[in-house]
Parts: sequence; structure tokens; C-alpha cells
Amino acid sequence: MNKLLSCRFNMDTNRVEARFEDGTTLAIDCIAVEDEYGSTPAQRAELDWLLYNKPLYNTAVK
Repeated sequence: MNKLLSCRFNMDTNRVEARFEDGTTLAIDCIAVEDEYGSTPAQRAELDWLLYNKPLYNTAVK
């Protein structure tokens, strides 16, 4: 597993972008995830929980 250097939400592209120590960049399209995963009430509740509870908000990446 590579060390995570940074992770941020890009409001311009609506993607979460993660950058790793080996130079790999991962971009996750949030709309595509919502369209694919949020189809049942239980799945929608999980997505809403992540949105409103911000589990990684203000977490320092070392």
C-alpha cells in the first residue's frame, strides 16, 4: 500500500482527488458513484452519512 500524500475534493470537477507517494493520482467522480451506488434508501443513507459527518474532515495526512 502506498502512502497517501493528499486527498481533497475538487469542486470544479466534482471529484475526490488522492495523490500517493509513488506519484499515482486517483480521481473519483462523485456523481458517478452516487448514480451507481445510491439507488436504494439504505445506500442513499450511507452516502448522506458520509456527506454530513465528514469522516476525514480536518484530518492531517502524515
